[in-house]
Amino acid sequence: MAGNKNLHDANKAKKDEFYTQLCDIENELRHYKEHFKGKTILCNCDDPRVSNFFKYFAFNFEFLGLKRVITTCYKNQDIDLFTENKSEKAVFLIYDGDKNGNHIADNEEIEVKELKGDGDFRSKECIELLKQADIVVTNPPFSLFREYVAQLMEYDKKFIIIGNQNAITYKEIFPLIKDNKMWLGYGFKGGAAHFINTHYTDYAAAGDHKEGMIRVSGVVWFTNLEIDKRHEELILFKHYTPEDYPTYDNYDAINVNATKDIPCDYDGVMGVPITFMDKYNPEQFEIIWQASGNTRASAPKDILERLNYRSHPEDRGGCTIVNGSRTYGRILIKRK
Repeated sequence: MAGNKNLHDANKAKKDEFYTQLCDIENELRHYKEHFKGKTILCNCDDPRVSNFFKYFAFNFEFLGLKRVITTCYKNQDIDLFTENKSEKAVFLIYDGDKNGNHIADNEEIEVKELKGDGDFRSKECIELLKQADIVVTNPPFSLFREYVAQLMEYDKKFIIIGNQNAITYKEIFPLIKDNKMWLGYGFKGGAAHFINTHYTDYAAAGDHKEGMIRVSGVVWFTNLEIDKRHEELILFKHYTPEDYPTYDNYDAINVNATKDIPCDYDGVMGVPITFMDKYNPEQFEIIWQASGNTRASAPKDILERLNYRSHPEDRGGCTIVNGSRTYGRILIKRK
C-alpha cells in the first residue's frame, strides 16, 4: 500500500517523525470537546514552535475551556520541521491562555523553557511534565509506540494518539484493547493520512499525491476517552451457513472475511479481520483473543483452551487455518 514502504523504512532508521496536518487534528479532536474543559493538555512528541497539535490547542484554548497546554520536543529548537534534532538544547512551551484580549497566542504569552536533557519522553524531567497533564495528545514515533503506551498506562493518563493499525496486534497492546483500556478513535478518511515529511519519497498515486507530504495507509487514532462511536451498534444482516463460514482447522471458530459479513444469527466464536476494531462496540461483542503468529506464545492458557486451539503445521504459532491454508490475521470475537 502507498506509504507503507516509507513506514517500514522509518521504523528501521528510527526517522519516524511524521508531522500531522492541522485539518486531520481538527477532524478527530472535534469529537472530544467535552473532555477538554478545565484540563491540562500535554503534547510531548512535538516540535513546540511548529507543532500543529500545539497550534490547535493554543488557537482553541478559550473555546475548549482549557487550563494549560504544554508541549515538548526532542532536541529541536529550529523552526524548520526537518532539522533532524541537531540543536544542543531541547525546549518545552507552556501556554495558559490569552492575556491581552486579542484571542491570539502571542509569543509573549507563550513561556519557553529549556530542558536539561534531550527532551525524550522517557526522561525524568519529561515524566514530571507528564504527571502534570490530564490528557496527552500527540503523534508519537511509531517505532517507540509500545514504550509510549506503556508509559501512559503506568501513569494512568488519558490520551488521544496516532499509531499504526498493526499496533492492535502487538502483544503489549492487544491485551489493553481486549480489556477495554484503549480503543480506536474516529480515524482518518479512507484509513490513510498525508503526513508532512521530507525524509522519504511519496509513492502515492497521482490523485493522492500532495507536495511535501507522504501518504501512509493503515494509520489510526487510539484513545481511552469515551466517544459516541464506541457505542454505535453494528447492523448485521448476513445469515450463517457452513458453506459461507467455514470452521478453522485449528480453532473452534468460523472464518468471516469482512466486518460487513458478520452473521446475525451465529452465537459462537468468529474470526474477523483486524479492521473490525474500527466498528467494535463492547456492548455488542466480546473480544476473546487474536489469531496471529504470536498467539501461541502470548495467549493465556485458559483462552487457548476455550478456543480449543490445536497446533497446526501451517499456522506458524497461531494463525487461523482454513482447509490447510493460512488466512490473514484475525480477531476472535463473540456476539453478546
